[in-house]
Amino acid sequence: MQNILAIWQREMKSYFVSPVAYVVLTIFLFLCGLFFFGGLAQLVQISISQAQMGGQIPIDVPREVTSYLFRTMALILLFLVPMLTMGLFSEEKKRGTIELLLTTPVGNSQALAGKYLASLTFLVVLFAASAITILPLFVYSQPDWKPILSGYFGMFLYGAALLALGLFISTLTENQIIAVFITFGVSLVLWVIALAGEWAVGSARSIIEYLSVIGHLDDFIKGVIDTSHIIYYVTFAFVGLFLAYRSLESMRWKG
Repeated sequence: MQNILAIWQREMKSYFVSPVAYVVLTIFLFLCGLFFFGGLAQLVQISISQAQMGGQIPIDVPREVTSYLFRTMALILLFLVPMLTMGLFSEEKKRGTIELLLTTPVGNSQALAGKYLASLTFLVVLFAASAITILPLFVYSQPDWKPILSGYFGMFLYGAALLALGLFISTLTENQIIAVFITFGVSLVLWVIALAGEWAVGSARSIIEYLSVIGHLDDFIKGVIDTSHIIYYVTFAFVGLFLAYRSLESMRWKG
C-alpha cells in the first residue's frame, strides 16, 4: 500500500508540474460552462415560448440542462482522457525508467494501481470543478438531486473505463502522440458503434448496443442506477487494467 501511495503522489505531482493538468482542466471547465449556459439559455427561451402559447407541458429546465451537461461532459472526456493517460507508461518507456520501475519491489500491479488511482483522482478533480456550473440552478430553482448524483456516478464509471483503456494503450508505445491517437480512436469506435446497432437486427443489435460505451450512461443521467450498467463499466475497466498488467509482464520477461 505504501508503494502504491508513493506512485500516486509522484503521478499527481507530474500532472500539476507539467502544463497538461492545467490545459485539460481549463478546456474542460470552459467547454462545460459554455455548453451549460448556452443550453440553459436555449431551454429557458423555449420554456417562455411554450408558456406564452399555453396548453403545453412545461419543460423541467433544471433536469434537461443537467442532462445536457452530462452528455456534453461525456463527449469532452472522449478527447481529454487520452491526454491524461498518454504519459502514464509511455513517458517511462521513453526515458528508459520503465525497466527500473518493473524490477523494483514495487511490482507491476502496484505500479498500475498507483498510476490508475492518480488518473482517477484527477478525474474527480474535474468533476468537482464542473459542479460550479450547476450551482446557479440551486439559486433560481430547486432541481432534483437524484439525477445529478447518479449522473456524476455514471460519469465516474464512464471515465474510469476510458482511463483504463488509455492506461493499457500507454503501455504499448513510448510515443505519447501515438498513445493519444490510438486511445481516442478506440474510444471513438466504442462511442459510434451504437449507430451501427440501429442497422442491425435481433441479437446482433443487442450485442452491438451493449458494447457501446456511451449507451450505458443514459440511465444514470435520467436518475436510474442499473446494476447491468455498473457491471459493464467495471468489467471494461478490469479488462483494460488486466491487459495493461499483461503488457507490463511481457516487458519484464523481454527485459
